Amino acid sequence: MSQLTSRRGLLFGTAAVSAGALLTACTSNESDAGNDEKPAANDQPAAADEPGKQVTIGFAGPQADHGWLNAINENAKSRAKKYSDVTLEITEGSNDTAAQIGQIETLINKKVDVLVILPADGKALTQVGLKAMRAGIPVINLDRIFNTPQAYRCWIGGDNYGMGFNAGSYIGEKLKGKADARVVELAGIDNLELTKQRTQGFDDALKNYPNIKKVARQAADFTVESGQAKMSQLLQAQSKIDAVWNHDDDQGVGALRAIEQAGRDEFLMVGGAGALSAFQAIKQDNGVLKATVLYPPTMAASAIDLARALGQSKGIGGLAEYEIPSSITLYSAVVDKDNIDQYMSTGFR
Repeated sequence: MSQLTSRRGLLFGTAAVSAGALLTACTSNESDAGNDEKPAANDQPAAADEPGKQVTIGFAGPQADHGWLNAINENAKSRAKKYSDVTLEITEGSNDTAAQIGQIETLINKKVDVLVILPADGKALTQVGLKAMRAGIPVINLDRIFNTPQAYRCWIGGDNYGMGFNAGSYIGEKLKGKADARVVELAGIDNLELTKQRTQGFDDALKNYPNIKKVARQAADFTVESGQAKMSQLLQAQSKIDAVWNHDDDQGVGALRAIEQAGRDEFLMVGGAGALSAFQAIKQDNGVLKATVLYPPTMAASAIDLARALGQSKGIGGLAEYEIPSSITLYSAVVDKDNIDQYMSTGFR
């Protein structure tokens, strides 16, 4: 597991507020000593200081063909609009590696001040990250990590291992008194490192519950259609299931369809990411979906905060450091009926 996706990053304990809401850019030594105003709310800019140097931020991500990825783009655009000193150059996005590299190279040629990159494939896009850094353009590597820290100034993203571990721990506690409990896993895209980390975290959590055995696993590729097909296969193969962990709430829409069609309701299901549809189902509490583990798309808003701070040579409020950190890992909170109201407004479509 990469050290940057482990618990070694800065852990922010709630996703209800964007990590960026905690990343208020430092002001100069001329602070507003008499300012008694409350900290900015989640729908306001993170920086509490006056507008500073104009910063052009280039943003390049994959094609927004998934609810979470669309939420990433919307968070970035919305955050940038709240700053009068930020201009956002956003690419169309592509899942084709060569196309995304071309889009990033265009931003490099435009000489943007800072780049925010969520690579479709971190390994494949490492070289273009290096190219930007060598051209003097600092890179915020968002979520899917490059192969070397030389390719970015700061990495910010979710805790994939922690996501799996927290899902497994939640299921473990729910099935703690059940003998010979059987669980199945509906994973995402198997060739992504993040999927492997989520599975590893899940497996490690289950080791703490000797009464539980993972009896099957399928990869569903983060799509509704594949989620339905792969969940159907799991249900047909397993006559007895006590819990399901689904890595992704978008593919979970298909999984829930398959469960309903099969007429199965003897198990509990835990989702992943934090889609609004999942939140609504959890709140209604009339089906198998009982919880989801967050992977907050607000990280994109926080990446804009970080990019602005970099472009203006600022640090982060609340820390003694003069520079922004080299890595920030968000926390994967578990959301169930007990705390759903706290997180409902963060759900993405």
